[in-house]
Amino acid sequence: MRASGGASPRPAPPKRSATPTTTKLPVPASSSLAMPAPRLAHLRRLLSLHSPPPHPLAPSPARPLRPSFILPRAMAGAAQAGAATGSAEYEEVLGCLASLIKQKVRADTGNRGNQWELMAKYLQILELEEPIARLKVVHVAGTKGKGSTCTFAESILRSCGFRTGLFTSPHLIDVRERFRLDGLDISEEKFIRYFWWCWNKLKVKTGDDIPMPAYFRFLALLAFKIFSDEQQVDVAVLEVGLGGKYDATNVVKAPVVCGISSLGYDHMEILGNSLVEIAGEKAGILKKGVPAYTVPQPEVAMSVLKQRASELGVSIRIVPPLDPRQLEDQPLGLHGEHQYMNAGLAVALANTWLERQGHLDRIHVKDHGTLPDQFIKGLSIACLQGRAQIVPDLQVSSECKDTSCPLVFYLDGAHSPESMEICAKWFSHVTKKDAAQPGPLEQPRSGINSKKILLFNCMSVRDPQILLPRLLDTCAQKGLCFDQALFVPNQSQYNKLGSHASPPPGREQIDLSWQLSLQTVWEDLLRGKKGLNGTSSSGASLVFESLPSAIKWLRETSQQNQSTSCQVLVTGSLHLVGDVLRLIKT
Repeated sequence: MRASGGASPRPAPPKRSATPTTTKLPVPASSSLAMPAPRLAHLRRLLSLHSPPPHPLAPSPARPLRPSFILPRAMAGAAQAGAATGSAEYEEVLGCLASLIKQKVRADTGNRGNQWELMAKYLQILELEEPIARLKVVHVAGTKGKGSTCTFAESILRSCGFRTGLFTSPHLIDVRERFRLDGLDISEEKFIRYFWWCWNKLKVKTGDDIPMPAYFRFLALLAFKIFSDEQQVDVAVLEVGLGGKYDATNVVKAPVVCGISSLGYDHMEILGNSLVEIAGEKAGILKKGVPAYTVPQPEVAMSVLKQRASELGVSIRIVPPLDPRQLEDQPLGLHGEHQYMNAGLAVALANTWLERQGHLDRIHVKDHGTLPDQFIKGLSIACLQGRAQIVPDLQVSSECKDTSCPLVFYLDGAHSPESMEICAKWFSHVTKKDAAQPGPLEQPRSGINSKKILLFNCMSVRDPQILLPRLLDTCAQKGLCFDQALFVPNQSQYNKLGSHASPPPGREQIDLSWQLSLQTVWEDLLRGKKGLNGTSSSGASLVFESLPSAIKWLRETSQQNQSTSCQVLVTGSLHLVGDVLRLIKT
């Protein structure tokens, strides 16, 4: 661990006392009881050749040929650590899913399962062409806000009395978050059944010529199977994973309505280095004869969207941000001023879906210009983790005699320049509001000082020399300075897709070169921006070898200094946000 703080003396680095609570045990090479994951997968494939895959809603005994085996100790440790998440079979499912992640980075083209032309083959194998054609889809692409827009739209239509399916990405804690039925994550039992149905069919029919689909493609196929087999689903709201034109969700040929949220610079290693290229990829979801909506965009991006819409013979309508007065004093379920933009787009999408499906009679339009009650309810109860989310650390508050929480996490998965600026504005606003109106748990304690701490990491494909200045400058303009900055590796690199498994203990396995480079960028910024608007972020920066050790240090710091509350902004990566949520909620 390394710590530095400009010209001031470096604080003593935290002791490496925060060891993971659960460690995955290695399996001895000589053990005859342990069955490696590849052998399990091979055995399952052989069995599937002699037994037709069960219907996903069949009871568990429908898989009688599943072998009796002793779970490898490494997998068993993960299953025990993830007991809150699920069973040993669920852990096996997560292991199979993890095997589909072939690339080290998303720009890597080495995984043939990512080839777009293979999607038609996968649909044929799973017999999904006709079921997908029957789905009543709301399809949303964009750089920023597409997940929030989908969440708002789903919540509105659910409040109108429809059974909904929602597919979003990424997940923060558990992969099942990506699949919502009627606003709830799909149950573990259903997820397992649908998973094996798809997995077994694909394993039988794939090989050298047609490889298994890549990770996200498999999840999209799984979503289509779930939503089409859940016969009560009236509407499927689909968030594009990446881009649009070649995204796995774009196999939907005739959605009911399409939306494109705010466009900006993100995933440039895949989508291109200009807004023209990025907008062109996003415009790939537009379809002939399908109404399309977007929000105000940069001029160059808007021209691309309009041109593509014109080529298809459709108009793309620009939706302004929602007027808060239309909500009759109800707050949006997702916080931040920018959410009014996403809410406005969601209202247009939901309204058009209702109109095209002949269901406008279900809502009552008021005379005084406010939204229908069902729309207001849907917008106010919408929930999406990791976006402008405030979570008090209950472990620390339970040990504090005060009624307020001395350690509060402000979580936002911003990872683009534009979203970083929005995040900074939100954090500056909400912490000032908290200081002015202190309350129980969610705010710092009344009558004491507050300490602003940044907890940051970003993917190596991001440019910290763009992200961090945007964050620091915006906060400075709002009169906020950070007392400390902490840089950590993501915990999730050690986890399967939802397991609570902990990182390996060996110090030699930890590469902190990226975190050290982030720290260098931060310190260079501080040295160059002293006195900006009369404020500057002054405190030391620290690099931690693991996220648990950083959380432990934050907890100890807040407990030892009872006169100061800690307000921690967690940002730069949705994966980091999910890792923090997993740690502080367990």
